[in-house]
Amino acid sequence: MKVYKSSEIKNIAILGNAGSGKTTLTESILFESGQIQRRGRVSQKNTVSDYFPVEQEYGYSVFATVFHAENNGKKLNFIDCPGSDDFSGAAVTALNVTDTAAILVNGANGVEVGTQNQFRTTNKLGKPVIFVVNHVDDEKCDYDSIIEKLKELFGQNVVPVQYPVTTGPDFSTIIDVLTMKQYTYGANGGKATVSDIPADQLDKATELHHALVEAAAEHDDALMEKFFETEDLTDDEVREGVRKGLVARGIFPVACVCAESDKGVDRLLEFLGNVVPFVTEVPKVKNAAGEEVAADENGPTSLFFFKTGMEPHIGEVQYFKVMSGKVHEGDDLVNADRGSKERLSQLFVCAGQNRTKVEELRAGDIGCSVKLKDVKTGNTLNGKDTDNRFDFIKYPNSKCIRAIRPVNVAEMEKMMAAINRMSEEDPTWVVEQSKELRQVLIHGQGEFHLRTLKWRLENLDKIQVELYEQRIPYRETITKKARADYRHKKQSGGAGQFGEVHLIVEPYTEGMPEPSMYKFNGQEFKITPRSTEEVPLEWGGKLVFINSVVGGAVDTRFMPAILKGIMERMERGPLTGSYARDVRVIVYDGKMHPVDSNEVSFMLAGRNAFSQAFKEAGPKILEPIYDVEVLVPADYMGDVMSDLQGRRGMIMGMESEGGYQKLNAKVPLKEMSNFSTSLSSITAGSASFDMKFASYELVPAEVQDELIKAHEAEQAED
Repeated sequence: MKVYKSSEIKNIAILGNAGSGKTTLTESILFESGQIQRRGRVSQKNTVSDYFPVEQEYGYSVFATVFHAENNGKKLNFIDCPGSDDFSGAAVTALNVTDTAAILVNGANGVEVGTQNQFRTTNKLGKPVIFVVNHVDDEKCDYDSIIEKLKELFGQNVVPVQYPVTTGPDFSTIIDVLTMKQYTYGANGGKATVSDIPADQLDKATELHHALVEAAAEHDDALMEKFFETEDLTDDEVREGVRKGLVARGIFPVACVCAESDKGVDRLLEFLGNVVPFVTEVPKVKNAAGEEVAADENGPTSLFFFKTGMEPHIGEVQYFKVMSGKVHEGDDLVNADRGSKERLSQLFVCAGQNRTKVEELRAGDIGCSVKLKDVKTGNTLNGKDTDNRFDFIKYPNSKCIRAIRPVNVAEMEKMMAAINRMSEEDPTWVVEQSKELRQVLIHGQGEFHLRTLKWRLENLDKIQVELYEQRIPYRETITKKARADYRHKKQSGGAGQFGEVHLIVEPYTEGMPEPSMYKFNGQEFKITPRSTEEVPLEWGGKLVFINSVVGGAVDTRFMPAILKGIMERMERGPLTGSYARDVRVIVYDGKMHPVDSNEVSFMLAGRNAFSQAFKEAGPKILEPIYDVEVLVPADYMGDVMSDLQGRRGMIMGMESEGGYQKLNAKVPLKEMSNFSTSLSSITAGSASFDMKFASYELVPAEVQDELIKAHEAEQAED
């Protein structure tokens, strides 16, 4: 295979809602470019994409597929991404390592919520977008309405470069308003017959051509000047203007195809080859140190590994992008993340599970290697004289959490190894061994996402597992002041144990004044702080520990032991055994013995005094509250609001966003367990949501009573 220069390489992510036809389009692109001799079909489970058993079982794309096509002396690298929102991590990865997004729109369904979500992601990352309307042969397709909807949602920068003469089962002809030619396809698609635009289409084509030329001219001063003079540009000038407009996100071209019958795919491939920016024309990527790294084939060698695939009989297949320089078969590189040396004994370019050996890849190109010793997803390999490290991929927040355990407890270690391996393939599967909850937790993007993991464990790794409800990480705190003292005394022959601690507890808030005086049962306690220690807690909040002992009643050397005893009790609150937070403790008095006092004595005295005071200080349970953002069609708005309110959610606001409603709410984590399933059911799969931790808030009194009773019952069982 030819070695392509950086100035000949283009990288494109294929996105689209589930069912938009990305896998079928991939087959047609590979067929048109000569990579395969026969197009596979999803129904026959013989496509280049979707070749993993779990994908063939479900009939959905689960993993992104890397492939390439050669066209007119250019190399186009593609990444075909899953359409389901549950597998959005693959799309995020693809957009970060490619330079342009081709977003498929289902001609039968029009613009869907997934289309909007993906466009929003491209906007965050500043990536160019080309829309491709597929399924133009569907009887429900209304191309003109789709164009209007795209403009309504994404602005007047949406500009058609093609349109079908007719849609529905009779679709066979495309008018290209860039070349101003008509392309007619036979029943089996393939290469089109080119002819002049017929008279009955000329006015419409001329109007759209003029709009395209004007949009292209806007992004180049020389082109704009020529356009004002002549009101027209050459085809190559239009392509140049479109390419510059794409980079600036100032133009969003729209093409049309029927991937199933291979109609329009040749024109799409040529259009992408002509207008998508080369890797040398897009903004430079920054490394972890914030330094720009150019796609310069003459620069130092750096590879970023963005994906791991696990394949039978091969093992790990590691996919990378050459960020800078050149890489050759047999090169020795250094792993910037792990410090190990790595030899790339084999280099390949990919088309799904088909791989072609190459001897060299240059900056901007995408390839893969196998049998690497110590490379993980997200690692950077460098050549001599460079220490780049890249960490620019930010994955979406988890939307669904379940506890997981093997049916056979003896298989726990085997299960953990399998899950860790799978999270290399899809980093949005996040495994957490929670010391606090005493559970293994799996974080994912939705119920389907987690069911896919379960299917793989049971069918490929032969480990039977159970997914069940996670425990909620509650917190405990206090709502008022309280005082307690405790004497620990133990005598059993020889040296004994003695320690007495008097302390006050109160709720802690940031910026509160130093204590000076307290009154309990008519008795005043004057406080003179000698030292203050703020302890940021691993689980959030603070413990503030004040030593106010005067007159040497308790030696200063015993204060760390008292603090240790208090911390032990903070780790297991009295109401539900949850972590406690946001408490200020003032140790103001105590007693010690010249012989029997030691650290253990004061640790136990401090722990018990704190426990007594905590129980008298109006203890309350806090629960985690999440910010939830739902993007939902207006027709379903009322039902979704009712569902959230039924989950103790508080609606914080709503706004319109391109024909959809964006609903913001605060909802307790406990109530979000099955929200993804419920939302899909309520909205017929047309809504999506995101959630992230917001704060801890007091639970309602009736909920607190239920939680305390449940904890007491659990303690009794133990």
